[in-house]
Amino acid sequence: MLNDTTSFKKVYIATGYTDLRQGIDGLASFVKLRFNLDSFDKDTLFLFCGRKATKIKGLV
Repeated sequence: MLNDTTSFKKVYIATGYTDLRQGIDGLASFVKLRFNLDSFDKDTLFLFCGRKATKIKGLV
């Protein structure tokens, strides 16, 4: 799914550490409260980095 990123119109990267144990609902509320953005925007990708820089989680 993330192999072809040309379909996304916007990509947001949350800098710093994000607790990746959160589920999709937790990350969606994080986007809404912290960044004041709509996590349900069509063709938008939100990326979160864990404590180790080798792990990321995406919210589409």
